[in-house]
Amino acid sequence: MSKYLNMLAAWVARAHRYIMTLNDSFETNFSDKQLHFLVIGAIGLVLIMLVYPVFKLLARRNRVLVITWIYAMTVLVVLTFAIEIGQSVTGTGSMEFADVVAGMGGFFAVSAVIAALHLALWSVKSAARVIRGRLREDRRDGARAL
Repeated sequence: MSKYLNMLAAWVARAHRYIMTLNDSFETNFSDKQLHFLVIGAIGLVLIMLVYPVFKLLARRNRVLVITWIYAMTVLVVLTFAIEIGQSVTGTGSMEFADVVAGMGGFFAVSAVIAALHLALWSVKSAARVIRGRLREDRRDGARAL
């Protein structure tokens, strides 16, 4: 896990140096906090521009459960990384990427069970609608015969 965090930290450091170089070359003299404000704001705007059309399409197709699942998954990814980092900082455990994978695997397994139950319930409801429809047709046909 520390290998991946080190790679991420190196990438962030390169991006930070590049942004600081731009800041110096344009002589804007933004402070570190001002740059964080601008960069994180820009990243957030880009994320909204990418995610909004997808969520709008899902909402239009009445897939609110999918939107909810994506949100829960995102929060759980952040939470599992926070737990692992917290374990490393406090010394209450070892920071391992395998723990993150195992935790997310649990979420995916529970999601699969819920999806299977949802599909089974939908199948039963659909079959019941078909049977009710045929019973109504039979009653109408019987009433016409008289």
